[in-house]
Amino acid sequence: MREGILAAGNFIVDRVKVIDGYPDQDTLANILSETASNGGGPFNVLTDLARMGVKYPLAAAGLIGDDADGQWILERCGEEGIDASWLGRSGELPTSYTDVMTVEATGRRTFFHQRGANGGFTGEELNFEGTNARIFYLGYLMLLDELDSFGEDGRTIASHLLERAGEAGMMTAVDLVSASHEKFGEIVRNSLPFTDVLFLNEIEAGKILGREISGLEGAARKILDQGVRKMVVLHTEKAAVVVTAEGEVFCQDSVKVPEGEIVGANGAGDAFAAGFLHVVHEGGGVAVALELAVAVAGQSLRAATPSGGVERLRGLG
Repeated sequence: MREGILAAGNFIVDRVKVIDGYPDQDTLANILSETASNGGGPFNVLTDLARMGVKYPLAAAGLIGDDADGQWILERCGEEGIDASWLGRSGELPTSYTDVMTVEATGRRTFFHQRGANGGFTGEELNFEGTNARIFYLGYLMLLDELDSFGEDGRTIASHLLERAGEAGMMTAVDLVSASHEKFGEIVRNSLPFTDVLFLNEIEAGKILGREISGLEGAARKILDQGVRKMVVLHTEKAAVVVTAEGEVFCQDSVKVPEGEIVGANGAGDAFAAGFLHVVHEGGGVAVALELAVAVAGQSLRAATPSGGVERLRGLG
C-alpha cells in the first residue's frame, strides 16, 4: 500500500523582511526585522506537513546549488524529518532565493526572486519506481524554466514528468504561481490531462481562461473541463471552492483571523495545499479537506515566514 508525499520543484530560501511600508520608487522604507525560512511550494508544503506532525514519509525532489543556501536547505529538511536524497546539487547555478517584503500593518507581501538552480530542474533523474509515495506534488509551474519548456513533441517537460508519476501509480497534484508569462495558459493546459488535483488562485484562473473571473465555481468548472482528471481547487483570500470530475461542488469560507493577529500572508496558499493534501492522503472527503485547508492557511497568517505559524494537528500525538 502506497503512503507518503513526494514534493518536487521549487526549493527556495525565503529572506522575509518585515518593513514599515512599501516605498514609492526612489524612496526609502525601513526593515523592521528579517528571517530566513523555507520557500517554494514543495519546500513549504513538506515543512507544513512535518510541523502538523503527520506520520507518513515526506520526501523532497529538486535542484539546489552547491553553496551555503543549498546546505541550509538540506539541514532544514533533516531537522524536519524530510527525506532530501532526491535533491540534486548544481555546481554552476546558485540556490534559488526570494526577498519577501512584508508590510507590517497589512501583512501584504512583494517578492523579488532569484530563479537560480530551480530553473535547471528537469526531473529526468526521478525514478518513480523507487518510491512508495501515494501523492506526487509539483510546484510551481511558471517558476521552473526547464519543466515549463516545450519539447519537440509540443509537450512541456512537466507534462511528461507528471505522466510518469501517474503511470507509477501516484496521485498527481500541481500548484501554480501568479507570474506573468506569455504562454501561461498553454503551459498549464499542457499538464492538465496528467493532473489529478490542481491548486490555483483567482489570478491564476484568470490567466488560464484569458479573462478576469466573475465566479469561483464557474471558473473552476471551465478549467476542469480542460482536462483535470479529478478536481480543481480554487482558493482566494475569502473563500475556496472545489469542483470534481463527478460534478460535485464544495465551498468553504476562509478562517476569519483577527486583523491584529495577521503577521504575514507569505505561504498561506501552500499551507492551504498542505492541509488539503493531508486529508486526501488519509482517504478523507473533500469537505473535510477544505475545512483543514483553510484552518492551516489561517494558522500560517500568524507568522511572517511560510510555516512559522503552522501547529501540530490534534490527535497526531
